[in-house]
Amino acid sequence: MTQDSILSMNLGESQTLKQDRSADSAVRKTGSAAGRIKPAARARESRIADAFIPKGSISTRSYVTLAIASFGVIFLLWCFACYVLKVDSMFLPSPARVLKSAVTLITVNNFALDVRMSVQRVLIGFAISALVGIPLGLLIGTYAPIAAWFEPLFSFSRYLPASAFIQLFILWIGIGESSKIAIIIVGSLAQIILMTATNVRNVSVSLIEVSYTLGVSRGGVFWKVILPKAMPDIMDTLRMVLGWAWTYIIVAEMIGASQGVGFMITQAGRQFMISKIFVGIITIGLIGLGLDMMMLYLKKALFPWNEE
Repeated sequence: MTQDSILSMNLGESQTLKQDRSADSAVRKTGSAAGRIKPAARARESRIADAFIPKGSISTRSYVTLAIASFGVIFLLWCFACYVLKVDSMFLPSPARVLKSAVTLITVNNFALDVRMSVQRVLIGFAISALVGIPLGLLIGTYAPIAAWFEPLFSFSRYLPASAFIQLFILWIGIGESSKIAIIIVGSLAQIILMTATNVRNVSVSLIEVSYTLGVSRGGVFWKVILPKAMPDIMDTLRMVLGWAWTYIIVAEMIGASQGVGFMITQAGRQFMISKIFVGIITIGLIGLGLDMMMLYLKKALFPWNEE
């Protein structure tokens, strides 16, 4: 074998070795990139799986995104029904028609005053119910004799429909603001009392027993253990009942009202102005959502120890 042929063979083997090394390097790089991608994908899958475990949690950003998306889906379905399926506006007015009615109500019919009057009636009635109901609920939930005296009475009264009292309140109180606020109180007071009592009863007995072991007096147990532990849950109760109080505004404003969102909805229904009814419903929903978010913020600010 000549020297030239031997040299040629060596060069060929060298090139083959370089190609193999290049291929190995490419494989390693590809594997490294895939290795970087797989953990990220697995992390995302893990977060999604963790979000669907019982009492799981998601980030604030994810919560807000999903909340906005839910409203967006409802709006798209509304648009689809109006503009694609061509549902009669007598039954389902289009978003454009509702927006036009809202502008008319605000600019011509002084809708802002209607909103202010309804908010004022609801908040006054709810505040009176809370000021009376929370102390009574605390006492009913804490002391058995007080529970035996009051609980059956309020359990009976909470089933009474507020609308049934309209004629009685007109007779007893008149058609002024007092009768409208009284309707809100009838619908809210018993609920606050009984739900507050339930919140107190949910306080762990072991906490109370430990406090007695540490020398806390009976009165001290109420102020230092029961009340601090129950107050975050009582705040949730107030959030729920405030929503119910808004459902009574239509009934309350049937009593000789000339202003208010409920009054406007009633008048629009009599005139078959369905788009105005939608404006009133959406307005009440937005006000309620704003109040709900405000109470959630207050709960976190006032009771930080309750956050997990």
